[in-house]
Amino acid sequence: MILHNGGKYNGDESQLPQREHPEGYVPFKEAQTMGELAKKMNILCIIILIFTMGLMAIRLHAAGIGMKETSAQFGIGCALMIAALVPHEFLHALCFREDVYVYSNLKQGMLFVIGTEDMSKSRFIFLSLLPNVIFGAVPYVIFMIFPEFIWMGSLGALALSSGAGDYYNVYNAIKQVPDNALIYLSGMHSFWYIP
Repeated sequence: MILHNGGKYNGDESQLPQREHPEGYVPFKEAQTMGELAKKMNILCIIILIFTMGLMAIRLHAAGIGMKETSAQFGIGCALMIAALVPHEFLHALCFREDVYVYSNLKQGMLFVIGTEDMSKSRFIFLSLLPNVIFGAVPYVIFMIFPEFIWMGSLGALALSSGAGDYYNVYNAIKQVPDNALIYLSGMHSFWYIP
């Protein structure tokens, strides 16, 4: 993996890495504009957050932990979530073998990586889920077992909900891509083909 700073993403897809499409390529059936994608991802993010926070509240109530005990630790979890944004993208980048570019647009809350190499369906799914497992599922499960670690629950709940775009990619890969196909990114879009 060779990581490059792509700089600030200004919404112009032409500034992103592109590649020539191989014969027989198929674009993912996905949102065609950033606005359409953002709307879908915000809705999914809110649904996941309501669900994970609801389970957290049930677990805290069952453990007899009140609101006084939760506020400081919840704030720590929120701060850790913000601190995990860059490592989240770095974990995505580690799954690439060739050049990968990191872009940001902090005004719109965007930080993402793009590489144009071919990858198997399973590696694409692993790439998409890895940061959500490490920063989301693992701390959330630890909290569910040990509810006194409220900061881990809030970190996990927030990280799981912020992975909405990654889950969308996984859903599209599972639903649309044959097992023997290769997946690649070009600009803001995903494609697959059978070699």
